[in-house]
Amino acid sequence: MSDAVEQARAAAEAARVAAEEARRLADEAAARAEELAVALAQTPLVPDAEPAVAASPAPSGLEAPLAPVAEPAVADVAAAEPADATAPGPAAASTTGTEPPGGVEATGGADPTNGVEATGGADPTNGVSGPLGDAAIAAIRDGYAVEGSALELGALVNGEARPDVQVRIPLGMLNRHGLVAGATGTGKTRTLQVLAEQIAANGVPVFAADIKGDLSGLAVAGQGNEKLLARTAGIGQDWTPAASEAELYSLGGQGTGVPIRATVSGFGPLLLSKVLGLNDTQESSLGLVFHYAERAGLPLVDLADLRSVLTFLVSDEGKPELAELGGLSKQTAGVILRELITFADKGADAFFGEPEIDTQVFLRTAPDGRGIVSLLEVPGVQDQPEVFSTFLMWLLADLFNELPEVGDQDKPKLVFFFDEAHLLFSGASKDFTEQIVRTVRLIRSKGVGIFFVTQTPKDVPNDVLAQLGSRIQHQLRAHTPDDAKALRATVSTYPTSDYDLGEVLTSLATGEAIVTVMNEKGAPTPVAWTRLRAPQGSMDPMPSAAMEARVASSPLLATYGTRVDPDSAHEMLARRMEAAAAQSAAAEAQEAAATAAADAEKEAARAAAAAAKEAAAQAKQEERERAAAQKEYERTQREFEKAERAAQSRRSRTTSTRRTTSSRKADDPLSDLLGGGLGGTIAKEVVQGIFSTLRRRR
Repeated sequence: MSDAVEQARAAAEAARVAAEEARRLADEAAARAEELAVALAQTPLVPDAEPAVAASPAPSGLEAPLAPVAEPAVADVAAAEPADATAPGPAAASTTGTEPPGGVEATGGADPTNGVEATGGADPTNGVSGPLGDAAIAAIRDGYAVEGSALELGALVNGEARPDVQVRIPLGMLNRHGLVAGATGTGKTRTLQVLAEQIAANGVPVFAADIKGDLSGLAVAGQGNEKLLARTAGIGQDWTPAASEAELYSLGGQGTGVPIRATVSGFGPLLLSKVLGLNDTQESSLGLVFHYAERAGLPLVDLADLRSVLTFLVSDEGKPELAELGGLSKQTAGVILRELITFADKGADAFFGEPEIDTQVFLRTAPDGRGIVSLLEVPGVQDQPEVFSTFLMWLLADLFNELPEVGDQDKPKLVFFFDEAHLLFSGASKDFTEQIVRTVRLIRSKGVGIFFVTQTPKDVPNDVLAQLGSRIQHQLRAHTPDDAKALRATVSTYPTSDYDLGEVLTSLATGEAIVTVMNEKGAPTPVAWTRLRAPQGSMDPMPSAAMEARVASSPLLATYGTRVDPDSAHEMLARRMEAAAAQSAAAEAQEAAATAAADAEKEAARAAAAAAKEAAAQAKQEERERAAAQKEYERTQREFEKAERAAQSRRSRTTSTRRTTSSRKADDPLSDLLGGGLGGTIAKEVVQGIFSTLRRRR
C-alpha cells in the first residue's frame, strides 16, 4: 500500500513540475508576444507587411525555446498526451504570423484535415496565414510544374491546403531513386500505395514487399466516404476508386503467393554472410567455399548443399582440396555450420532451392498497358525481417546483373520499393554496404528506380542517401535525446527554405510530409509541406479468399509452384563419399586379403620348414638306423662268416675223422647205415618210437 502511495506522490510531483514548466514557458511566450505586439504597433502597416512577416524562416524570439518546448511533451506524462504538451510552442508561434504546426495535434491528435472537411476548406489555423509568402508559394508552384508525365503527390500546405499548388514527381526522374521516411503510424505505407498505384497506371511495373500485409488492398478498388471525399476535394484530388493489377508472391511458399526461391550460389557469399551475421574472417572463408564449389562443379542449390561442402572440406578427404588456397579451419567451418543450422531452423530452408525465380517476371505489364504490381507477401514471417530485407537486396543484385544498359528514358523499366530498409543496413559489413551503394549508383542506368522506406534518414548510410533524388519525409518524433539528434541531422540535409523544419517535422499530421524531388532538368525542387493524396485502392488488406483465388489463377504457378530437387553438391558429395568409402573398404579388404595371404604363406613356410626339419630328423634317424642295421649286418655277417669258417673247420675235421673211421669200419655195414644221413634219420625215428620223445638239441 505504501509503495502505491509513494508512486502516486511521485507522479503528482512530476505533474506539478511539468505544469510549472509549462506555465513558465507560457509566460515567456506571452512576454515575447507582448514585445512583438509593441514592435508591430510602432511599425507603419503596408499591404505587404503580413506576407513579409509570414515569409520569415523563424522569428528570433521563437527560435530559442524550440528545444525546451519538447520537454513537457516527455515529462508531462501524467497530465496530458505528449501532443498536448507542445501547445505552448505553437501558441507563441501564432502571434508571429507563422503557422502553428502543432496546434491541431494539441486537440488530442485529430486529423488536421478535419477542419477543412467540416468547413469546406476553412483555414484550420483560425485565420492565421502560413509560413510561406506569395513569392515562396509561386516558387513552389513553378518548381513542381511538369511538362511530361508525373506522379501527383498532393497539394501544398500553407496554413491550409492549397489545391492550386500541386506537388509532383516527374516520371522520368524515378530512376534517381527516393526515400520515404517517417515515424511509425505517420502514413508511410499509404504514401507507398499512392506511389505504386500511379507508377503502375503509367505503364511501369512495380515491386514492393508487403511486410505488414496491408498493401495487398491496392488490387481491390477502394470505397469512398464523406470524410475521404472531403479531404481529397480539399487538395484538388478527383478521387475515384480503382484497383491495380497485382501479382502476389511469397518467400519459398511461406504464405499466400507464387513461391520465390533462390539458389545458394545465386544468393552469393556476401549476402549470406550478412544474413548469418559472420565476421570478416568467416565471410572470407565462406567466399572461399563458394569459389571451391564453383571450380569443382558442385552446384549449391540449397542449404544442405552448402553444409555438405563445408563438412567435406574439413574432412580428411577434403582437406587437401583447399591446401593451395589457404585452407579452411575447422573452427571457422564449425561457426558457419552452426549459423546455417540456426538459419534453417527459422524456416530459411524454404527460401533456397529450385526453380529459381526469373527476375524478368517482375517487369511484366498487363494487357491494357498498365504495369503489374508485384507484391511479396511476408506477413506470416515478420520475426525474420533481416532475412527478407537481404532477400530483397538479392533481387536488386540479380536485376542489376540481368538487365541491359538503357540510360535515361521517359519512364523507368521498374520501380522497386525497399520497405523496412533500416533492417537491411543494421549490422551491415563494410563490403555489404559498398555493394549496396554500388548497386544503387549503377542500377539507374539499367532503368530501375529504388525507393527506400524507413523510419528516419539516419537509418540509411550517407553514401546511399547521397544517391536519392526524391525525399518524402513524414513526421519525426523528438521524444529522446537520440531522436532530437536525428531530427537535427535530418533538418541539416534539406535545402534552405522558409520553413522552421525542426518545428514542422515534429508536428506534421498523418498523411502530410515535407517533399523535395528532382525536376525534369535534374535540379532539386523547393521544399514543400504537402498534404498527400489518398490511395484509389482499398486501404484494407485483400480478403484471404480473394488472395488465394488470385494466386491459383496466376500463370506463374505452373512454373514456380512446385519445388524440385536437382542433382547438386549434396548428392554429388554423397556419391563421392560413398565411392570413397567403397574404395576404402575394397582397399581395406584387399589389404586384409594380402595380409591373410602373407600370413598363410608365412604359416605354410613355417609348416614346410617344420616338416623339412622333421623329415631331416627322420632321415637322420633312418640313416642312423640304416647305419646301425648295416653295422649289425656286417657284424652278423662277420660272425656268420666266422661261424661258417668254424663250421667249415669243424666239417673239415669231421670229414677227416669220418675218413679215418670209415677206413677203419669200412667193413661194418651197420655203421655205414647209421653214419649216413638216411641212417641218422632212421635212428631218430626209432628212438622216438621207443621213448615217445625226442631230446631237443641245444
